[in-house]
Amino acid sequence: QVQLVESGGGLVQTGGSLRLSCAASGRTFSSGAMAWFRQAPGKEREFVAVISWSSSATYYADSVKGRFTISGDNAKNTVYLQMNSLKPEDSAVYYCAAKTGLVRQTTAAYNYWGQGTQVTVSS
Repeated sequence: QVQLVESGGGLVQTGGSLRLSCAASGRTFSSGAMAWFRQAPGKEREFVAVISWSSSATYYADSVKGRFTISGDNAKNTVYLQMNSLKPEDSAVYYCAAKTGLVRQTTAAYNYWGQGTQVTVSS
């Protein structure tokens, strides 16, 4: 069974940066996608960014485009999310997710999930 473990969350001031990591174990991903989602209290889980292993294509939510960068390290089965110019509205629990097949930007499309890591941006 695939397991995903996020790390790197924490408390940061507005305008600061954080780098999240998601390490996968139990399976080698030769195709498919790994993505980041986030969920704030009382709100629905929303798509943040995704990377395709087969095409290397990346896609971002409009709200984070230009500020966040997703990348992957195939040898380590790890995906990263570099977050710059953080805003209070970025505060949420960030979840790593993985799937086989085509890239998707919806929560329901992913069958592997991490436990989440808290990101809090102070104003």
